[in-house]
Amino acid sequence: MRSLLTRVLPLLVISAAACGPAEVVVTMEIEVDDPAGGGRIPRALSQVEVRLLPYDRDAVFDSIAAAYSTPEPVVPPDLLAAREQVRAAQAELEQTQQRWNALRDTLQKLGASMERLDRSSAEYTLLFRDFTNLEDQLPAVERQSDRAFALFDSLQRGTIRASDSVRILQENWSDAAFAGVADIFAAKVQASGLDLVVDTTDASGVARQHLLVRPGQYWVHARYELPYVELYWNMPVTVERGEPVQVRLTRGNAEERTRL
Repeated sequence: MRSLLTRVLPLLVISAAACGPAEVVVTMEIEVDDPAGGGRIPRALSQVEVRLLPYDRDAVFDSIAAAYSTPEPVVPPDLLAAREQVRAAQAELEQTQQRWNALRDTLQKLGASMERLDRSSAEYTLLFRDFTNLEDQLPAVERQSDRAFALFDSLQRGTIRASDSVRILQENWSDAAFAGVADIFAAKVQASGLDLVVDTTDASGVARQHLLVRPGQYWVHARYELPYVELYWNMPVTVERGEPVQVRLTRGNAEERTRL
């Protein structure tokens, strides 16, 4: 009996694995500026909704838009150019603020070190010299930061009304053109005989707990908003049983869509 069980149990395990759901693991991360300086570092994207769809949502939207009576309103090129100026001004502002913060933090550390020293010591003299040099730089950096903020604020105010107008036009058009898209999506799920599942990335940027589906053709869909663009993913993936299907979403394989 024991010999029979030894032979049969592995077969039962293999059979159960072959009939069970297939697993998809989605990892999301983008590169950001290193706060400590020295280039770029990866940052996991947590609390981002990930959908595994048994249909190509982009193809559905494209088909509806092509058949609709009027084309979708586009963002005027001059507005796109103006928003790029705003983005550049904001980057300049952030750099000056980081420089000011770094100077302030260094001055605070130097001051704390100097308080513990004898003012007649050579070490105090050296620290005092460094403190004075950095303190002299602080007003200039502060003025630079103020000018950067004034430019950023002026450019941003100049684009707000135009951005709002275009966004309202696009939203009204979408509401009319895609009024019945939910019914189309539901019909496609039913026709596919596959699953539609949703999960959310954890603190390490990974979604896997609820991404268990029947094998077949799927699309991994997710969005992540940045200050001026939205990162958009609609990535096809063939899901099979066996080892989990690994999908990595990054800025490099995302479509960048303008945010108004």
